[in-house]
Amino acid sequence: MLFKNAMIFRGRAFVHGSFSVENGRFARILDTVPQEAGIDLEGAYVIPGLVDIHNHGNSGADFSDGDLQGLQTMAAYLAGNGVTSFAPASMTLPYDVLARAFDTARQLYTQRPAGCARLMGIQMEGPFFSEKKKGAQNGAYLKAPDFEAFRQLYEGCGGLIRIVDLAPELPGAVEFTQQAAKLCTVSVAHTDADYQQTLAVFQAGATHLTHLYNAMPSIHHRKPGPIGAASECSQVIAELICDGQHVHPSSVRMAFRLFPGRICLVSDALRCCGMPDGEYELGGQQVFLSGGIARLSDGTIAGSATNLYECMRNAVAFGIPVDQAIRSATILPARQLGREAEIGSIEPGKLADFVVCTADLQRKAVYLGGEQLA
Repeated sequence: MLFKNAMIFRGRAFVHGSFSVENGRFARILDTVPQEAGIDLEGAYVIPGLVDIHNHGNSGADFSDGDLQGLQTMAAYLAGNGVTSFAPASMTLPYDVLARAFDTARQLYTQRPAGCARLMGIQMEGPFFSEKKKGAQNGAYLKAPDFEAFRQLYEGCGGLIRIVDLAPELPGAVEFTQQAAKLCTVSVAHTDADYQQTLAVFQAGATHLTHLYNAMPSIHHRKPGPIGAASECSQVIAELICDGQHVHPSSVRMAFRLFPGRICLVSDALRCCGMPDGEYELGGQQVFLSGGIARLSDGTIAGSATNLYECMRNAVAFGIPVDQAIRSATILPARQLGREAEIGSIEPGKLADFVVCTADLQRKAVYLGGEQLA
């Protein structure tokens, strides 16, 4: 199938041209408009399908519920909103609860139901976190890094864990990182670590920073902490929640300057995403959604109620160049999952997941494998 007369995002800029899809994958990418029959996109803009690597839930469902139907509901909502690939994020919970949730991910990954975003991995967010910076994580289940427990979970879901989080100051964090980094991306998260402790984990193989600014010490001119350490390590990609609630627009702009070409937009969305104001649940704790902000009963801000597509548009509204915002929501997260050969950009051989939109990124249509979603 030929799609012609479109402004195609080619990684750094939009280029007028055409592209074809064969067997669900991009084939020819042309800078011309052939005379042959095809779908005329009439000058619309085309971007890769978005990739959300930190998403707990939506539509009343949460990944940690361990419910396959709920996970499929999540995936359908994401696809409808231009997020064509995702890695659901777990919470700090007992290992047996995590194992059940991870098994549902394995099932969805194997089945790949029509009309659903592709599950391309798991982010294991917890339980290797600091009590002081646990945020909305359940402190009752916090543990020190345990590679054997992690390995069992990893093997139990067929290696779908693509990111595992930990706090660098915990006993055994460096040793855990050295081992786990051979299997997946290791990320610094929910931590009260200082600069040296964080740097030690990055030197041991960690290459990711979970939700920059949130659940970690702020930057201080004498105590640069995790943010300072991460900004100096060129291999580290930093997540950023751009829902307009977690991070001030000025700090969004600062993040893109501190981490040039290394910001990965995420939603950190909860089950209340796509739902009305009310009371919800997160890792065994009550969450109250009001006016677009989700908080615990003590007022602690939890995850977001915004999908990644809206986060990307927010970034542009906050002053981030369109090309940077798109890359931060597509190819960069794909790389952190080790899936950049399959998704994240419009290139021959990659899965033909794309969004047709206007110049200001308003969605017009979403395609999965070259097929338009109903």
